[in-house]
Amino acid sequence: MTASLTAPARNPALAALWGYLAEVTDALGIGLESCVVDCDSPVSAYIALDGRLPGHPDRDVALLWDEVHGWAIAIETHSGEDLIVVCYLGGKTIAPTAARVARFVRALRSGDRYVGQLTPPSHRGATGHTDLELALGRRTRTTGR
Repeated sequence: MTASLTAPARNPALAALWGYLAEVTDALGIGLESCVVDCDSPVSAYIALDGRLPGHPDRDVALLWDEVHGWAIAIETHSGEDLIVVCYLGGKTIAPTAARVARFVRALRSGDRYVGQLTPPSHRGATGHTDLELALGRRTRTTGR
C-alpha cells in the first residue's frame, strides 16, 4: 500500500518516517509534496528532485530511502522501468541527519565522484513497521503525521 502526503500516518512508525522526511525535505529546500511513501515491507520513500546530475543531463533525479539500505540517488529511465541507482549514501544508520543527506545530494549534483558508495549497505532487515520508529529516532511532525 502506498501512502500519499494527504493520508494520515496513524502508525507510529509511519509518523516517524513522515517526520524524518519533513526534516530531509526541509534541509533540501523542497516540500513534502515531493514525497511518496510505500508502506509495504520494506518500507520505502521516494523524493522527486529538481535538476539533473552531471553525466545524466537528460534524466530526472530522485532521492530514494528504504528501511534496509537507507538513502540513494537514482535517475529515471525513459521507458518507465525501475529507477537506476547511481550511488548510496552509506554510513551506519538508515536515518543520518537531514544535513548529511542534503550534503550528499549537493555533492552528487556538483559532480563529486567520491561521495557515497556504489554497493548497497545493509543496515537492518526488512521488518516493515516493526522497530522502524526506533530506527528513525521516533521523529514526528507537528501537523499530526
